[in-house]
Amino acid sequence: MIAQNVMTAKETMITQADFDRLRGLIDSPHYRSRYAASVMVLKGELDGGQVVAADELPHGIVTMRSRVRVRDLKSDELETYTLVYPDEADINNAKLSVLAPLGIALLGTKVGQVVKFGAPGGQRRLKVEKVLYQPEAAGDFHL
Repeated sequence: MIAQNVMTAKETMITQADFDRLRGLIDSPHYRSRYAASVMVLKGELDGGQVVAADELPHGIVTMRSRVRVRDLKSDELETYTLVYPDEADINNAKLSVLAPLGIALLGTKVGQVVKFGAPGGQRRLKVEKVLYQPEAAGDFHL
């Protein structure tokens, strides 16, 4: 059995730069028409999130272009993804779109949190194990 010492409440924290760019994506007719449901969910996350300056962002928060390791709480398998913008997505190379259900769920979470999202095989629960790379922590503020 997997230990359940996890945080489950989503406390979205996002940088001002990510917020501005994602807001542009949400306002884009291209994305609104092509990914309507995902755009509405992402909009809700942005509207309810806490926006912070990049240099004030704590380590261990999943931001755009972060590389994150997660653990499936059902199978106990580890997965690693880089959270990217839709045009950069390539799931075969672990580049996860922010408009994918898991991408939206991961955005703004921190190490220790559990994200829940709908997948083709049903509801999944993944624990954020580690942020392997966070642009802001690495001083990469303009990716």
